[in-house]
Amino acid sequence: LMSISVLGVSAWIRDYLNNVLTLTAETRVEEAVILTYFPVVHPVMIAVCCFLILVGMLGYCGTVKRNLLLLVWYFGSLLVIFCVELACGVWTYEQEIMVPVQWSDMITLKARMTNYGLPRYQWLTHAWNFFQREFKCCGVVYFTDWLEMTEMDWPPDSCCVREFPGCSKQAHHEDLSDLYQEGCGKKMYTFLRGTKQLQVLRFLGISIGVTQILAMILTITLLWALYYDRRDPGVDQIMSLKNDTSQQLSCHSVELLKPSLTGIFEHTSMANSFNTHFEMEEL
Repeated sequence: LMSISVLGVSAWIRDYLNNVLTLTAETRVEEAVILTYFPVVHPVMIAVCCFLILVGMLGYCGTVKRNLLLLVWYFGSLLVIFCVELACGVWTYEQEIMVPVQWSDMITLKARMTNYGLPRYQWLTHAWNFFQREFKCCGVVYFTDWLEMTEMDWPPDSCCVREFPGCSKQAHHEDLSDLYQEGCGKKMYTFLRGTKQLQVLRFLGISIGVTQILAMILTITLLWALYYDRRDPGVDQIMSLKNDTSQQLSCHSVELLKPSLTGIFEHTSMANSFNTHFEMEEL
């Protein structure tokens, strides 16, 4: 379940970053986004989580069917995945993330505003609307960027604090405070420097690691119990036969010793009677 959760978070961040990459295409900001997020989000987390889901299903089957082979395979897979996650975690913490972007590079994002609203660039329109709603910003530096870089008479509706159809036109003519005043360039710059999403992924990765350790401990305990439950019954039978044989031998030994002991007692009594008779004759 935790693997599915991490996979969902990774997929959400990937979709989130795709919108950012759409706005930053062919700029230095795009390179910064790729270097900061994609080495962690793409190759490791998604692949490991998908594999963990399959491993967890096989481990469940092995537990229900009490299959030693499946449980051993489950334990080995968890151990290998845990080592891979540990190595990647150490690398991400020790690797210093260098973001090769400056504030001046954010101004180049204005070039991506000219195609907003065109039928051929619906993906770009969606990316701008998503980013402005998510970061509560408008334009690159200020909301007037839309008036400068496009032929629009007012900003998009996604710039409104309370969004509804025609809200931007109404705010432009009545109250400009209903529009987001801060530009998206500064928000994106903070987004690249903060890497808050990476911290969320790291926390989830640590949680999965702890869960894997507990799962491996429980698997070893279950394997130990199943091993002793499925021991060869012949061993116990042999031990019981040995005990029965030793008891029978001891009984036979006692029975064999009884006649000899009886003879000894008879000879002793006869000798005693003879000695008594001899002493009486002497008297």
